[in-house]
Amino acid sequence: MTTGLPMRVPAPGLPDRVRIHEVGPRDGLQNEKTVVPTATKAEFVRRLAAAGLSTVEATSFVHPTWVPQLADAEALFPLLADVPARLPVLVPNERGLDRALALGAREIAVFASATESFAKANLNRTVDEALTMFEPVVTRAIEQGLRIRGYLSMCFGDPWEGAVPVEQVVRVTKALAEMGCDELSLGDTIGVATPGHVEALLHALTEAGVPTARLAVHFHDTYGQALSNTLAALRHGVTTVDASAGGLGGCPYAKSATGNLATEDLVWMLDGLGIETGVDLAALTATSVWMAEQLGRPSPSRTVRALSHKE
Repeated sequence: MTTGLPMRVPAPGLPDRVRIHEVGPRDGLQNEKTVVPTATKAEFVRRLAAAGLSTVEATSFVHPTWVPQLADAEALFPLLADVPARLPVLVPNERGLDRALALGAREIAVFASATESFAKANLNRTVDEALTMFEPVVTRAIEQGLRIRGYLSMCFGDPWEGAVPVEQVVRVTKALAEMGCDELSLGDTIGVATPGHVEALLHALTEAGVPTARLAVHFHDTYGQALSNTLAALRHGVTTVDASAGGLGGCPYAKSATGNLATEDLVWMLDGLGIETGVDLAALTATSVWMAEQLGRPSPSRTVRALSHKE
C-alpha cells in the first residue's frame, strides 16, 4: 500500500468508529458454484479475524438441500473454537437453532423478508408466517442468553414486486425488534437503493421508535451504489455495516443480485474518513487475494485489485 494513502480527512457528522460485520464466510461462500473445503473455510475465518475483524459470520445451519455450500456447518464450527472474534451463525428455524446450540454457538441470526414474493421464494412462507416461525427461535435464544440478529431482505426493492413501500419495511423491522432481536440488518438484496431512499427509510424507522443503535446496513453493489448508500447510513448514525471480504457473494434466491459490498472497499473509505474499524487493510487484502486463488478467479473488489496490482 502506498504510504500515507488514503489521506485521512474526517467529515463532520460521522461516527468515530464503525463495527464491520463480516459476512464473507457465510453470505459470500453460500453463493459459490463450487463447494469450498471445510479446512479452507476455517482458514478463511482465521485470517479474517487476524486482520482485525471482530465479527465474522461463520456459517449457516440451513438444511443442506437449500444451501449445499454450507452443508459442513457441524464440521466447521468446532474448528473455530479458538478464533478471537464473534462468530454468529444463521439459523432458519428451531431445528437450525438446535444444531447451533449443540455446538456452543453464542450468536445467531434469523432471516426475514420485507416482501411476500421473496418470503415465498426464500422461506416458502408469507411474511407473517415467517415471523411466526421465528418467534419460538428467538424466544429460546433469549432464554439461552444468545445474541440475536434479524436480517431483513428486500428493504429497497424486489425483483418480482419492484419498489417496496417504506412503511412495509418499517412494519417488519418493528416486528423483529419487538420479538427480541438485538440487532436489525437492513438488506438491499438486489442492490437498487440510492442514498435518498436509505435516508428516508432510516428516518421512518427513527420516527417509528426503532433505535438507530440497533440497526445495521447490508448493501449490494449491483448498480455501484453500495458505498454512497453506506455513507448516507453513517450520516444518520448507523455504526454497524455488513460487508464481504473480496466482495464475495450475492443471493441464491435473487438472481439479479451481484456481490456484497467488498470489505476492503469499505475499509478504504472509512480509513480515509478517519473512522476507526480496527481492521488492517493490508492483511485483509492479502486474505482476499488468497481466497480468490482458492476459488480460481480474481476478486471483484476494486481495492483488492488496486492494492494487489501495486504489490
